[in-house]
Amino acid sequence: MRRSSSIASSFLSRSISTSHGSSAISSHRLLQAALFSSTSHTHRRCFSSLLDSLSGGSTRAVSLGVVGAVASIAAAVSMSQEVYAEERLRQELIPKEVVLYQYEACPFCNKVKAFLDYYDIPYKVVEVNPLSKKEIKWSDYKKVPILVVDGEQLVDSSAIIDQLSHRVLSDKNVSSVSEDDEETKWRRWVDNHLVHILSPNIYRNTSEALESFDYITSNGNFGFAEKISVKYAGAAAMYFVSKKLKKKYNITDERAALYEAAETWVDALAGRDFLGGSKPNLADLAVFGVLRPIRYLRSGKDMVEHTRIGEWYTRMESAVGDSSRIRS
Repeated sequence: MRRSSSIASSFLSRSISTSHGSSAISSHRLLQAALFSSTSHTHRRCFSSLLDSLSGGSTRAVSLGVVGAVASIAAAVSMSQEVYAEERLRQELIPKEVVLYQYEACPFCNKVKAFLDYYDIPYKVVEVNPLSKKEIKWSDYKKVPILVVDGEQLVDSSAIIDQLSHRVLSDKNVSSVSEDDEETKWRRWVDNHLVHILSPNIYRNTSEALESFDYITSNGNFGFAEKISVKYAGAAAMYFVSKKLKKKYNITDERAALYEAAETWVDALAGRDFLGGSKPNLADLAVFGVLRPIRYLRSGKDMVEHTRIGEWYTRMESAVGDSSRIRS
């Protein structure tokens, strides 16, 4: 969104700066009308500043080339909005209170957050101590994520997303989606394959395990003593757990498995911006969600450097936008 405005403004500036002659207030107004009728409020502010700076200068009458440029810019901005804008729900469909019990680096928790962020559903977060789990002692379900929606407890990330989809996506008949549907197929791939590759990569060695838990404790609501215990005890525990997972899922080279999974996903896109076409679908959000906690760790940086997934991931960051999390 911001990128398209910048490109459009730059292009317009270059187009107009090639003109010479007398003042052209009428031309300025023509440009304003063309741009204001085809862009959002944010883009209008951007273009308005540019046009106001031109109104006092000396320009010649607008040429057909500049008018053509305006039309091209308007089309480009319109296309960009479709691709990068997060989806907005009707106000009456948005739950009144949503609370997510999570681990900051949990891929399943981040899958749920990707859905909430993309659809701009406000939510509060309760960071669960992975050692004591005292924050979820009230629940019979002892795993995360747990999502409480208007007082109702939802569990299991994929089930949470399915139930939320039924509630808030009024224009999408979720129940009609076939088990063989492309979106469903790749959501299952995330749960049954991709997530199992992540832990052996995140906790591949002691330094990467500590890097991950440093991220967890820095973003969690822990006291000083808790931070120390969670960071070192958690990192040690997950280092050994990751070795068991590596053996369980027959992973010989964790990085090679991660790179192969990333390339498999890019191949599935088949040249599309998203698996959903011009905008993300639930499979896009699932892949993005589970990869988001590792993206800026060593494993995620290696993945982007050695595979083709980076461009899609950047598009997803733009589409999902800022977090809709309510911070206290």
